[in-house]
Amino acid sequence: MAVTLQKIAEQAGVSRGTVDRALNNRGRIKPEVEERIKQIAKELGYQPSKAGRALAMAKRKIKIGFIIQSAQTPFMQLVKEGAMEAKREAESMGGSVWIEEIEDVDTAALIRLMEEMHADHAQGIALLPSEDMLLQQTIDRFAEEYEIPVVTFNADLPGTKRRCFVGQNAKRSGAAAAGLMAEMTDSRGDVAVVSGHASNPALQDRVRGFQKELERSYPDMRIVDIRCSYDDDWIAEKIVEEELRQHPFLKGIYITGHGKAGVCQAIEKAGRKGSLKVVGHDFLEANLNYLKRGEINFLIGQEAHVQGYEPIMILLRGIMDNDWPKEELQYTEIVIKNRYNI
Repeated sequence: MAVTLQKIAEQAGVSRGTVDRALNNRGRIKPEVEERIKQIAKELGYQPSKAGRALAMAKRKIKIGFIIQSAQTPFMQLVKEGAMEAKREAESMGGSVWIEEIEDVDTAALIRLMEEMHADHAQGIALLPSEDMLLQQTIDRFAEEYEIPVVTFNADLPGTKRRCFVGQNAKRSGAAAAGLMAEMTDSRGDVAVVSGHASNPALQDRVRGFQKELERSYPDMRIVDIRCSYDDDWIAEKIVEEELRQHPFLKGIYITGHGKAGVCQAIEKAGRKGSLKVVGHDFLEANLNYLKRGEINFLIGQEAHVQGYEPIMILLRGIMDNDWPKEELQYTEIVIKNRYNI
């Protein structure tokens, strides 16, 4: 029986994606982990056959669809880079990947693209969902009627018949943000939350995780408001200006999505830089600059590249070899940075 990536992953105690990166020298893992994986693969007698897989994939005309929402945001462009790497790899082996971008959050456009991909004989689709009942029904219909597996990334729709999810545990990352905020504010005082799109499940889960952890572990801290900026810096700036007028003793702001430029500008205008603590997400260049200057105190990363690359590879492995992940939740790392470990 052929040695699979899953078998190597189980013996090494890592994910299949990590094994795939190690054996194909794509980095983004610790050198000692890569060395251990390669040693295990050698001991098990793993023999990849790229030529054979390329021929089989070309004969079956494997086609994967990949749909990004909020594609104009810098973070999603990093996700796209991961998807483009997977596309190049898939097409070098005889498959094809169709990548589509939706500028904002538009469920109707997402469903329309899913139908177009089905009509074009896509055998699997990876997508970034929004909280919408019709989309949930569409995912279930694709799985049941069309037998087209769907993988969600970045945000999830649990309870649907999607095959699996690739992305961060959003509730835990929100809880991590609560812990960081508490450490900076002596576990007491008022804080506000600036979120992005209300229909983004991942952002809503971050808020829920933040709320629950404050309630559970930091009863002397209070969330005075939760507002949505819709990933717009101008709206984020006005929200913070209003919050500071209404709550002049505000001690911290948690930003679940984009809008950090607006938040930081409002804080600077109010003369609160340094005294008002800020926790945000994603290691984008602009965010890292705010971190270096002390305008943001902590950033929480979520491996954007993996969220683009791995869903496509999961679909390829599943369709080609029936090699699906045993766990439906394929979580990326929660990585925390301040200005001293950039």
